[in-house]
Amino acid sequence: MLRTTEASQGQPDDRFKATIVATILDSKTEKAIEMLSEHYHVDQPKLGVGVVTGRSKGVLAVYSANRKEILAVRQEFLYDPFVMLHEFYHHLRQFAGHHRGTEKNADKFALDYIAAYKRVASGSSKT
Repeated sequence: MLRTTEASQGQPDDRFKATIVATILDSKTEKAIEMLSEHYHVDQPKLGVGVVTGRSKGVLAVYSANRKEILAVRQEFLYDPFVMLHEFYHHLRQFAGHHRGTEKNADKFALDYIAAYKRVASGSSKT
């Protein structure tokens, strides 16, 4: 996972992760991204709908490091926790200076938040 950033700030607990996922599901993605940015002590990326030239085939969203922006191909992907958390991970990696080659870890990051949401929802949370 994101060793350089998370190790220095500590792992967020299940309640925090569940809150992030719930906030995205509640169509308040900008608020969730703001909370994540504060937690990880990074600048908040912008959110938008659009495509990056040459990167629109088969992707739901991209992180533009030059623009510090998460761009969803369609608006509904702004409210998909997996997509937004995956792209936010790329934003974190950019701040750590290691943006390339992180697709598997971006998936793990997003799935970890979603798993925490499910644990909290089922009452089996580890906090």
